[in-house]
Amino acid sequence: MKPGQKLWTREELILAINLYCKLPFGKMHKATKEIIQFANLIGRTPSSIALKLGNFASFDPTLKERGIKGASNASKLDKLIWNEFYNNWDLALIESEKLLAKVKQTTIEKMNNIPVDDLPKEGKEKERLVKVRLNQSIFRTMILATYNQKCCITGIDNSDLLIASHIVPWSIDEKNRLNPMNGLCLNALHDRAFDKGLITISADDYTIKVSSSLKSKNRIDSIENNFIHFEGKQINLPDKFLPSLIQLKVHNDFFKP
Repeated sequence: MKPGQKLWTREELILAINLYCKLPFGKMHKATKEIIQFANLIGRTPSSIALKLGNFASFDPTLKERGIKGASNASKLDKLIWNEFYNNWDLALIESEKLLAKVKQTTIEKMNNIPVDDLPKEGKEKERLVKVRLNQSIFRTMILATYNQKCCITGIDNSDLLIASHIVPWSIDEKNRLNPMNGLCLNALHDRAFDKGLITISADDYTIKVSSSLKSKNRIDSIENNFIHFEGKQINLPDKFLPSLIQLKVHNDFFKP
């Protein structure tokens, strides 16, 4: 360790991987606004934050598949924290959000802009609804960042039109509700079609499949332009958190050929 440097604490690493999940891969450098703000929050330099994110990138299997190695000086504790997240996204992400809210001296609900005025004042129902909204907010932030704020089918980049879609619905797979590899960034139209099994993404090669129910002889131009046009094309793959082949296979079986 160089003179003046200090060891990263477990809490700092948890906060850093939380940031890793929320930033597009191309923004993980010292000049990025979010990194500068985070550095000020925990009392470290932007350069050290960017380097630590690079350490986490060295564990990311998606980046390894793309031939991107990330930083090469990750510690054993870096690896331990990464594995805690990778093996239990739902628990680890919520705990990291609670820790971040504590450091920012706010509440996890305020930090995620969770409206609570329309909820019951107390009780289990309020807790349940807050948890649902919180999960949705965290998942959306991660997925839009992972796909660089663009629909993976059309490239639409207006956030008001984008949905963080679960590949396998969270009502079916409770253990992967916050798993970023169980998500796709889709525009509202294709999110609906995906949800109804009218399109799917092949677990073999990430290409788009379109249901025969959309291929009638008298199909209108909007069906041609929005669905048939994309059939057989590969989605725009993210730089990190590649869609899970296991989850895609489940959706492929749900797809209506």
